[in-house]
Amino acid sequence: MFGKLREKLGSFVDKVAQTEISEKDVEKALWDLELELLEADVAFEAVEELKEKIKEQLVGQKVKIGMKKKKIVEDAVRNAVLEVLTPERKIDLLEMIKSKGEKPFVIAFVGFNGSGKTTTIAKLAHWLRKNGLTVVIAASDTFRAGAIDQVEEHARRVGVRIIKHSYGADPAAVAYDAIEHARARGIDVVLIDTAGRNEKNRNLMDEMRKIVRVTKPDMVIFVGDALAGNAIIEQARQFNDAVRIDGVILTKLDADARGGAALSISHAIGAPILFVGVGQGYDDLKPFDERWFVERIFGEE
Repeated sequence: MFGKLREKLGSFVDKVAQTEISEKDVEKALWDLELELLEADVAFEAVEELKEKIKEQLVGQKVKIGMKKKKIVEDAVRNAVLEVLTPERKIDLLEMIKSKGEKPFVIAFVGFNGSGKTTTIAKLAHWLRKNGLTVVIAASDTFRAGAIDQVEEHARRVGVRIIKHSYGADPAAVAYDAIEHARARGIDVVLIDTAGRNEKNRNLMDEMRKIVRVTKPDMVIFVGDALAGNAIIEQARQFNDAVRIDGVILTKLDADARGGAALSISHAIGAPILFVGVGQGYDDLKPFDERWFVERIFGEE
């Protein structure tokens, strides 16, 4: 996991550890690191911030007798990565749901085609149920052939009900009915599955805006494929411009050899990573922890 990012940061640590850790030496190594991080799909803005934070940590660092220079450099890089990963605002989803005065808590999911959105919704439904909450899913992807059947099968497996209409129905109407169903029965959470979009399909993007306008969700979550690399940043920005993203779930992080998407996305749109997908099973949705991510980068599997 994150082999490319580990390789690039490890190379930087080794290079600086062989110098006097002067500003000149650090600047030269950071120039090389910038190019290497861009190759690892880290967005330019995140690279710039990471460089500044590494420089702050290292320049002027005094090496005392008995201290290992490599450890000093590695600790500085770790701290810098952790700072970049830590969002300005953190979200405790369970606390948000439980503290809302009126049920249900409504979450709308958006994302590009093929990001694993529907499977992720089922995983989150499973996680919410394990934490003692009741859930209903709105099958608001009424455009893609087989989409309703897919979400219905997932819902059956994780033991939650879905609200559905026929294919071609108004997605916003499906979501509205799911919310009314949940309100009438005291259900805690409504998860709205929407059709996968891309920036060229104006009709679907307009439909997504309509769903959000009609349902007024408590949270909009962007589901992105970590394997998309830097492309995921532009995707997230497009959705953020359209409906304002509150949180991110990254899928397929277990297969991500680069790690750049996770390091970049919160920085790009100002929304925290809430969960990461680390496998195919319903239990393979992990609340995101910045320190866990840093440990993975530095090889502590």
